[in-house]
Amino acid sequence: MAKSHSLALMEPAYLSVITLLIIVMACVELCDAVTVVDVYRLVQYDLAGVPFGSRLAALNHHAGSSLFSSSSAAGAAVDLSRTVLILPVRELNLTFIKEYIGEEKPLGGLLLLLPQVFNSQNNASSKDESGHDSSKATIKEVLLELERLLIHANIHYPVYFGFEDDHVNAVLADVKKNDATGQLATATTGGYKLVVAAPEPKKIASPSIANIQGWLPGMRADGDSSRLPTIAVVASYDTFGAAPALSVGSDSNGSGVVALLEIARLFSILYSSPKTRGRYNLLFALTSGGPYNYNGTHKWLRSLDQRLRETIDYTICLNSIGSSGDELWLHVSKPPDNVYIKQIFEGISSVSEELGLKVQLKHKKINISNPRVAWEHEQFSRLRVTAATLSELSAAPDFLESTGGLLDSREFVDEASISRSVKLVAESLARHIYGQEGKGIDIFAGGSSLSVNPSYIRSWLQFLSTTPRVAPFLSKNDPLIMALKKELEDHTAEVSVQHEVLDGAFTFYDATSGRLHIYQVASVTFDLLLLLVLGSYLITLFTFLVVTTRVCNLLSPPPPHTALYFDIKFLSISLGIHPRQNHSIEPAC
Repeated sequence: MAKSHSLALMEPAYLSVITLLIIVMACVELCDAVTVVDVYRLVQYDLAGVPFGSRLAALNHHAGSSLFSSSSAAGAAVDLSRTVLILPVRELNLTFIKEYIGEEKPLGGLLLLLPQVFNSQNNASSKDESGHDSSKATIKEVLLELERLLIHANIHYPVYFGFEDDHVNAVLADVKKNDATGQLATATTGGYKLVVAAPEPKKIASPSIANIQGWLPGMRADGDSSRLPTIAVVASYDTFGAAPALSVGSDSNGSGVVALLEIARLFSILYSSPKTRGRYNLLFALTSGGPYNYNGTHKWLRSLDQRLRETIDYTICLNSIGSSGDELWLHVSKPPDNVYIKQIFEGISSVSEELGLKVQLKHKKINISNPRVAWEHEQFSRLRVTAATLSELSAAPDFLESTGGLLDSREFVDEASISRSVKLVAESLARHIYGQEGKGIDIFAGGSSLSVNPSYIRSWLQFLSTTPRVAPFLSKNDPLIMALKKELEDHTAEVSVQHEVLDGAFTFYDATSGRLHIYQVASVTFDLLLLLVLGSYLITLFTFLVVTTRVCNLLSPPPPHTALYFDIKFLSISLGIHPRQNHSIEPAC
């Protein structure tokens, strides 16, 4: 009876403990509410010792959504030194961003959200947004200006790019709702906390660039092809952009690389038989360092034997030929009345008319004393080698701009345009090599074994559109370099890779990407209140358990030997016998 009474009294204690465990589990669940997304850091580099880009990588601040507080008078700026701004590019106000960065105002960090259409890893999302042409055009203009601003600025806080998704959009909606109250998220008010655990960025020691070349030797009666004239086809394969980990450059210059590989494949078929091998050597070169004044092209040309350089009749450089337009430009440095320039232009023009394309000649003199190299053919012209660049661009982009940046994604490249450009270059070269100019012969006719292969173009374009190619971040044996080398080996002979060190004026830093952890945190007030409630609850529970235990002991009669033991112990204490002394009185058993 006493035992059942004791159990009845202990049941509330058990229930209290269970309730406490539920509360603790709920708190743990609240602390573990986190979203993790991939983010890509703004490039960090030095040019001639001058710092540019984002100088920090680690991030650990509360989230905000506006440069201004709604509660401040006239929208006055507030202290954001401990706030990470989340700004979708769709809603970006470039004027405010320019002023904020230009005046070097403090900021805890900046997270710029890109639409999924610019995500090279997510083709499905790109297709979903393909119908909003006007919206995409507006975003492209904003993104172009933003990238130009960021890569030429020295920013003293972490800047990251991410992509919109359901989780991030939900977080941003909550942050905007909180900011609308005019109270920024802090440790006191709670909100969301953005954390990127990253070490301090380190310099990349002696960044290398790799040039890849392959030959298709021509046919000579005495078998010595080294005495034959040479035509070179060249394309720069590397990129540069605000976020190195996102710089895939589908058009600049993925389209040029794809075109070169397809041209090499087509001529390898022609040159595979002695009967159709031309009396020209064909040299194919994939060069690196394009965004840096075509530094790789310069070093590759310098490494060529002078006698070999002198055999080059002319060079065709391919740059950004993947737009959906019907107009191309042939950029040259030598006067238009130069014999070889006229020959190149007339050959391309005759084929372009058959393809429904319009090709215009644009002449621009080069200044030898100016280190700026706007087009790849200018590196050849500086060594007195005739060369021209075929491009969709009517003017050269500014330094480090439009070289495979954020907006240069697969979505905005037209495969059919690349195929037409391949046909244009290959047909004009073949007619010149075989002396068929003006005869209207279609050497690479559709449906024949020599026709342009759209599947080949598509597969290589897809590969390059998902592969960042910023040269300083590529190792000597990078899978990309090995893949390009192998492809040239399949179609050409004497393939070689030349490794060089990038121009010493450039210094790059690592930590190009990271994982962003978004935590939902409670305010300090909530923590203190929760601590007070739990403390009071534990004290009450402890008191209840102690009182209950004593009441149970009083109501339950002790066993006989236990009662005798306590009686003897009480007697010993009364007689002054201390338990630690050697006197011992044991209860009788």
